[in-house]
Amino acid sequence: MKDLYPSRQNNRPEIMERKDPVIHTDRSKDSEAPVSSEQLDFYEKNGFLQIENFFSDEEVSQMQKGIFELQDDSRDTFSDKVIREPESDEIRSIFHVHEDDNYFKDVANDQRILDIMNHLLGSDVYIHQSRINYKPGFTGKEFDWHSDFETWHVEDGMPRMRAVSLSIALSDNYTFNGPLMLIPGSQNYYVSCIGETPDDNYKESLQKQKLGVPDHDSLRWLAEKGGGISVPTGKAGSITLFESNTMHGSNGNITPYSRNNLFMVYNSVENQLVKPYSGGKERPEFIAVREGARTYSHN
Repeated sequence: MKDLYPSRQNNRPEIMERKDPVIHTDRSKDSEAPVSSEQLDFYEKNGFLQIENFFSDEEVSQMQKGIFELQDDSRDTFSDKVIREPESDEIRSIFHVHEDDNYFKDVANDQRILDIMNHLLGSDVYIHQSRINYKPGFTGKEFDWHSDFETWHVEDGMPRMRAVSLSIALSDNYTFNGPLMLIPGSQNYYVSCIGETPDDNYKESLQKQKLGVPDHDSLRWLAEKGGGISVPTGKAGSITLFESNTMHGSNGNITPYSRNNLFMVYNSVENQLVKPYSGGKERPEFIAVREGARTYSHN
């Protein structure tokens, strides 16, 4: 399959325009959407959308209980699915929770979420990746700027920009406790990065990403073109949807206030993975679901 979004192939970065729509359902069908036309406008323009109070207090309490039970159960577990901080044994992320945990399997199949994803992606969907991210007070480390699609394209073989990431806030997000930062409008531009991808790059990149991180000039250009950087804040229970190519990152957390979230990626069933465009071997199933995926659709 032709590589429409080459990256990590040259010794200098390049910015190219997006070749895919941001919303894959005809906008004339906005009246059938599970969100408002104004929300769709915002998402299409900015590459992300926050919906506050999406989950009830009771649902949030259950999810919080679930993520900390998994954290406690995993403290002495040495599994590739349990990612630790680069400078300590603190758990940074736990992957593949949508299949390994019955409760989070149900969350992944929440019809309210699926209705939004089916509409944005214009098809049935499946989960490409899921994980819990923990960013404890004082010690939680940063996530460098990146486009998820760049990594999924190069290292997993995701052909097109037809996936949406979902972040469910499971602690209050302030401007100061390492919240998600996004560059509005960046979904419309693909930054081709430098650097050759070694096999098993994920073992290092999940702790601290070094490849697929855009150069400073490209990031500055994106921020200036998009009017700066947006930081969705709000109470636990809010969700942030962001397009697979939206540039994002987060600072470290040196405050006393933790910042935890459940992260799930919904990919169109019409955008199934092919061989990685890096030419390297496929990443493990717990990072990039390939075949036999559970398909989610409208009722």
